[in-house]
Amino acid sequence: MKKTKILVLGLLAVGAVCIMNSCSVKVPNDINVVKNFDIKSYAGQWYEIARFDFKHEKDLKNVTATYTLNDDGSIKVVNKGYNYVKNEWEQSEGKAKFNGNESEAALKVSFFGPFYGGYNVVAMEPDYENVLVFGENKDYIWILSRNKTIPQNVKDKFVAKANEAGYDLNRLIWTEQD
Repeated sequence: MKKTKILVLGLLAVGAVCIMNSCSVKVPNDINVVKNFDIKSYAGQWYEIARFDFKHEKDLKNVTATYTLNDDGSIKVVNKGYNYVKNEWEQSEGKAKFNGNESEAALKVSFFGPFYGGYNVVAMEPDYENVLVFGENKDYIWILSRNKTIPQNVKDKFVAKANEAGYDLNRLIWTEQD
């Protein structure tokens, strides 16, 4: 009986540590996020221009991300895209929080309870028109715009920055927006 109790307490402790670790997200050491970031200017709808594909966005086109400020200081995230294989719209809703200083564009986003992933704005046009976002590792990258297309010079600048950061640009998918 005593061994069982110790085992259960040990498993609970390990589980708590795992959950706490999944809640904390660190900015990778080798990247610098945008400073003087204003979440009110960032809020609103963004069109996905490019991404690395992963299971939650597989076969999606016309992808948008909409950010809305919540009263508690968090940010509501609604991602939406048209699945051209299933011929239907797909939507997911999550929550973002700052990963520290609210004037730095280092955030964490969750679509699954207490599990967060990194969301780091590493390049941005001064007018909040186009942004380059890195995840917490080299498996996640997004280019977003307030418009369905971006100027070639901005695209080139963002691709060069991702290349310098070590991203495998052969994995980059240019999202169809029609």
